[in-house]
Amino acid sequence: MPENILVIGSNGQIGTELVTELRSIYGSSRVIACDIRRPDYDIKNAGPFEFVNVLEKDKLKAVFQKYKPKQVYLLAALLSATGEENPNLAWDLNMNGLLNVLDFALEYKTAKIYWPSSIAVFGPNSPQNKTPQYCIMDPNTVYGISKLAGERWCEYYFQKRGLDIRSIRYPGLISWKAAPGGGTTDYAVHIFHDALKKNTYCSFLSANTELPMMYMDDAIRGTIELMGAPAEHIRIRSSYNLAGMSFTPEMLTAEIKKQLPNFTISYTNKDPRQAIANSWPQSIDDRQAQNDWSWKPKFDLSKMTEDMLHNLKSK
Repeated sequence: MPENILVIGSNGQIGTELVTELRSIYGSSRVIACDIRRPDYDIKNAGPFEFVNVLEKDKLKAVFQKYKPKQVYLLAALLSATGEENPNLAWDLNMNGLLNVLDFALEYKTAKIYWPSSIAVFGPNSPQNKTPQYCIMDPNTVYGISKLAGERWCEYYFQKRGLDIRSIRYPGLISWKAAPGGGTTDYAVHIFHDALKKNTYCSFLSANTELPMMYMDDAIRGTIELMGAPAEHIRIRSSYNLAGMSFTPEMLTAEIKKQLPNFTISYTNKDPRQAIANSWPQSIDDRQAQNDWSWKPKFDLSKMTEDMLHNLKSK
């Protein structure tokens, strides 16, 4: 019998592309998109959609009862910069939303759960270069704090209750298909839009702020590869480090100028996201993911820039 798959938080930057890819693999009728807002893109016409707020337990339970999913992807979250504007809501959504889903997954015998973590779990005292899988983790944003706590809950539910939970610590994600969702790395998406519309961009991060990034194509592929790997190969049940590329606004600008020679960039030093970025890693060591489930990115800075500009021009 075919399995039902829930994607909760399907309207976000990751969810919009993940739903499309999962439907191409499993069939549109088996992948149920769920969000608190009605989607304004093709997904609403391509398969089932349910209004779901992970904090409303009765309605969430009704969806589990209706579909009895064998896989759940929980993507609903308040991101780093947005979370700092409303820390209580960020903690409530990111933490209690996770616990609600984990409890219903146990009750309805869901086979696998996917929950994304983030490089925001690291902090000022974490190693900044080639940040290892295990190290000091002292996040200083409510988003990072909630993600670190969520990692501990995921491992707890695996060890104590046998729930097959899998997770990735995403770096900054770059996509031409969906709008960014209020994160500190969002400049790396906005810059492409402004490059094509205005031929100039004002960055809220300084020229030499280096951060780990990943093209969305790699992130979606990595997520599905992790979920498809045999359980015995998944040796980390908190969350896997995952790396794509690392670059600065200055490096990204130089790459864009190869295709748009007249493009210019300026910088502001008054944005609170700079302090958040300063506490995050510059590069990530993801050897555990490479070893356990053969992870390997396909996009570097040059290939990603070329693909972004090509697709945004067409769009």
